[in-house]
Amino acid sequence: MLFVDRSDAGRHLARRLRHLRGTDVVVLGLPRGGVPVASEVAADLHAPLDVIVVRKLGVPFQPEYGFGAIGEDGIRIVEDHIVRQTRLTGTQIAEVEARERIVLDRRVSRLRGDHPPVPLAGRTVIIVDDGIATGSTARAACMVARARGARRVTLAVPVGSVEGAAALRQDADEVVCLHTPARFSAIGEWYDDFSQVTDQEVTILLDKATAALPGPGSEDQDPAEVMLNVAGARLPGSLVIPDRAAGLVVFAHGSGSSRHSPRNRLVAAALNRAGLGTLLVDLLTGDEELSHAYVFNVPLLAARLAGITGWLRSAAATAAIPLGYFGASTGAAAALWAAGASPPLPVTAIVSRGGRPDLAGPRLAQVQAPTLLIVGGADRLVLDLNRQAQAQLTCENRLEVIPGATHLFEEPGALEQVADLAQGWFTRHFAQPISANVANAGVGPAKGKAL
Repeated sequence: MLFVDRSDAGRHLARRLRHLRGTDVVVLGLPRGGVPVASEVAADLHAPLDVIVVRKLGVPFQPEYGFGAIGEDGIRIVEDHIVRQTRLTGTQIAEVEARERIVLDRRVSRLRGDHPPVPLAGRTVIIVDDGIATGSTARAACMVARARGARRVTLAVPVGSVEGAAALRQDADEVVCLHTPARFSAIGEWYDDFSQVTDQEVTILLDKATAALPGPGSEDQDPAEVMLNVAGARLPGSLVIPDRAAGLVVFAHGSGSSRHSPRNRLVAAALNRAGLGTLLVDLLTGDEELSHAYVFNVPLLAARLAGITGWLRSAAATAAIPLGYFGASTGAAAALWAAGASPPLPVTAIVSRGGRPDLAGPRLAQVQAPTLLIVGGADRLVLDLNRQAQAQLTCENRLEVIPGATHLFEEPGALEQVADLAQGWFTRHFAQPISANVANAGVGPAKGKAL
């Protein structure tokens, strides 16, 4: 036997990873067996610990052959060349994804509970498992970590097959495998104690690490968790209001996203540090997020955003603070649709990140709030749609293109550029008084936790 148990393996693995100590690193354990190993690595490196929950998307007639993967926050990766090779239809892809998304969401709910995922954007990520056999799950985890914005991915395991470890060098920037025995049949044969890890054990390890994880707000202020009753839906949110806040930005999340979006949390943290308040709130319930009929219902999303705006305007702590909208994907369409209402909502400025403003077409000409559209230069389709939408805007507007960035702004430094642009846009316009007809426009209040 190479290792007494997973904790022993984790301590050995940590010593090989000490060159990463002191860097902006996050340790992610693959549930469930990888989490006890990852816990020891995180403790040794003084790094935050989290889980990375993924599901491989397998070809229906050959499930072991993956054509993509899905993860939290609506992350979806599909490898087009495999789809073409296997001649998968759109219906087959959708059926596999829907089935695996249900399984993933259930597992996330069991393991993570109320703990939001640790933001990965711009950071070094160490993905840890208790071993590698074929490596398919580890490969999916690497793909998802990159899609969540990881700057660099290290895959670390105590033991693995020669073939599995070699194949994963194409997916990770670095592969650390302590032992690759010439004869390898099963991971468990290299542990004296390889007993099954329970969901409860995983939750306990995450609970122990949670106290060290930063929230999405400023360094000295934790977010207030709120629950809003809007148009019959109960919508959870995270609210941060710094002292003497110059403005408050409501985040309208896009398809498959939520208030836990690591990209939006990174932008929100930057705004908080600049003295701006933020409200990250889900516009859909958990069940609704699984249905495209809700995800792409822009008028519904906009109506809920308007209700949230009314709640903020009716609360004593936020009534006098200038409001802005930050929208991503379909959330940007909802923000523009809501802002184009008549009478206009009291919105001072709008920022769209990789958004779909074209979906707000009927309302674009009525938007009065100054609008900044941010798009990645490599996101060509969305860039074209933004240019078309910009031509319909009559308000002050600007299109900023981040060279080389793709739709998720996962390239090093890209998301930080988004945060800087958003901060500058909001700060400048919050300092300018909005017109009286907008400031006094009536919006219906929503019920929620008192501030």
